[in-house]
Parts: sequence; structure tokens; C-alpha cells
Amino acid sequence: MNGDLMSWRVCERRFIRNVEVDKERIKSIVKKALQRLKRARKTEIELGTVSFVVEDYYEVIKELLVAYLLKNGLRSKNHQCLISYFYKKNPDYEKEVYLISQMSFFRNRLGYYGEDIPMNFYEKNKNEFEKVIEIILKLFESEK
Repeated sequence: MNGDLMSWRVCERRFIRNVEVDKERIKSIVKKALQRLKRARKTEIELGTVSFVVEDYYEVIKELLVAYLLKNGLRSKNHQCLISYFYKKNPDYEKEVYLISQMSFFRNRLGYYGEDIPMNFYEKNKNEFEKVIEIILKLFESEK
């Protein structure tokens, strides 16, 4: 798994900085992520919408990971480092980290090249998207 992720050492050197923990900002980021999640869940899935729904799920996870780092006094200039940090802190979630990396790849292909995200990726992983979100939210609760 580690070969697919940016090295945490590289992240620390180049993309991570220490910041003051801002509980209000964290709460606001989580709130917006959950609003986006509600929208993703309500969107009717069809060929024309599936890419945007997967993108929304990725954005929810990414925003929760931003808040997770902030809660730990860190800020990242790079999305890959969000995933690397999550993996570093939670090595038992390797399967989930791999899924987040796949979502990031598809989201980048959509955003930079206009490529659709395959319907079968959504159908195969929708429940896993929800589980990843649940895991991150539980980590917030357990670290209070």
C-alpha cells in the first residue's frame, strides 16, 4: 500500500505545517462536509450524475481529513498528505486508505481531463464510501 501513497516524510518536509487548533473552524468544516454528504445521498444516480456523486463523496472525506489534521494541529497543502497522515495514524485502515486513493485518482481525472467516473466503481464502493466517512467521524469522537 505504501508505494501508492506519498511518503509521510516528504509530506512533513514539503507540505505540512503546524497550526493552532481552531475548534470553531474544525466544527465548521465538518458541518459543511456533512451538508455535502446529504446532497450526495439525495442525488439520483445515473450516468450523467455518478461522477459528481463520487466526487462529492471524495470531497466529504477530504474535508473530514482536513478537519482531522487541524484537530491534531496540522495543515496540509497537498491532498495526498491528508491520506498519508490518516494512514500513518490508523494503519489498520489500509483497505480504506486504498479506496480514498482511488477516489482521489478518479476525482483528479474528472477535474483535469473531463473523464467520467465509472458507474461500476460507484456501485461496487458506495457502502464503503459511507463506512470511511463513519470511521473518520468516529475517530473525531474517540479523540475528544
